Amino acid sequence: MTQAAETSVDTAPKRSSRRTNWARGFYRFRQNPLSVAGLIGVVCLLFIAAFGPQLAPYPEHLAGEINVADRFQPPSAEFWFGTNEVGQDVFSLVLAGAQVSLLSGIAVIILATLIGTVIGVIAGYFGSWLDEILMRFTDLILTLPGLILAMAIAAGLGPSIPNMILALALAWWPGFARMARGEVLSTNAELYVTAARAQGAGNMRILTRHILPNITSPVIVKMSLDVGFAIIAVASLGFIGIGVRPPTPEWGVMLSVSRTNLPHYWWTAIFPGFAIFLSVLSFNFLGDGLRDVFDPRARR
Repeated sequence: MTQAAETSVDTAPKRSSRRTNWARGFYRFRQNPLSVAGLIGVVCLLFIAAFGPQLAPYPEHLAGEINVADRFQPPSAEFWFGTNEVGQDVFSLVLAGAQVSLLSGIAVIILATLIGTVIGVIAGYFGSWLDEILMRFTDLILTLPGLILAMAIAAGLGPSIPNMILALALAWWPGFARMARGEVLSTNAELYVTAARAQGAGNMRILTRHILPNITSPVIVKMSLDVGFAIIAVASLGFIGIGVRPPTPEWGVMLSVSRTNLPHYWWTAIFPGFAIFLSVLSFNFLGDGLRDVFDPRARR
C-alpha cells in the first residue's frame, strides 16, 4: 500500500510537468499565425489528396477521355483552371494529381525515416566498429547528389510509382541516419540511461523505454519539414519522365507536358506549379510550428 502511494506521488509531478510542457508548446503554436496557416493548408491538401478524384467536376477526363473541341479554353465558370491541349479540365487534373504527389511525398519520408532511424540508432547506441562502418557508408551516400542518385535508381527499377518512392527513399535516408545517431549519442550519455544500465536493463529495454521516446521529437520535426522537399523531388522525377508517366495525373508530369504551351496558354502550367508551391509552403510552415512545440529550449 505504501509503495503504491509513493509511486503515485512520484508519477504525478512527471505527468503534470509533461502536460504543462505540451500546453506551453501548443500555446506557442497557436500564437504563430504562419504555423496555424500551415496546419490548415496541410489538412486541406490531405483532404484533397484523399477525395480529389471524387471532387473532380470532370471525372471522365481522369480516365483519359479527351475533347479536342474544348482544347486550350481559358479559365472560366465552366472550366475553373482552363483546359489543356487535349481539352481536359486542368482543375480536375490538379485535384487528382494531389493524390499522387502528396501521398508519394509522404510515403518517401516515412520509408526514409524508418531506414535512416534504424541505421542511426544502431550506429549511435552500439558504436565501435559498427558505428564506423554504418557512418562511412552513410557519408558515401551523402557525397552523391540525392536527386541524381534517385534518378539512377528509378531508371534502373523502371517507371512506376512504387519504384519512384523506393528510389527517393534510398537517396533520402542518410539525413535521418546522421540526425538519429547524434540524438542517440546525446541521450545515451544521460544519467537516467546510465542508471537503467546499472540496474541490469537490457539493450532493447533501454532503446524502447529511454532512448527512442527522447529522439522522436526531432525526427517528427524533420519529417514535417522534408515532406515539402519530397513533393518537389517527386514532381522533378515526373517532369523528366523517370517517375510517373502520362496519362497519370501528377503535378510534375503536368508541368512537363505544358511547358511547350507557354506563354500563350499559361494556365496549363501555372496551376500545377502553384499547387506544388502551396504544398511546400504549407508543410514548411507546419514544420516550423512543430519545431517550436518540440524544442526544449523554448519551454523555459
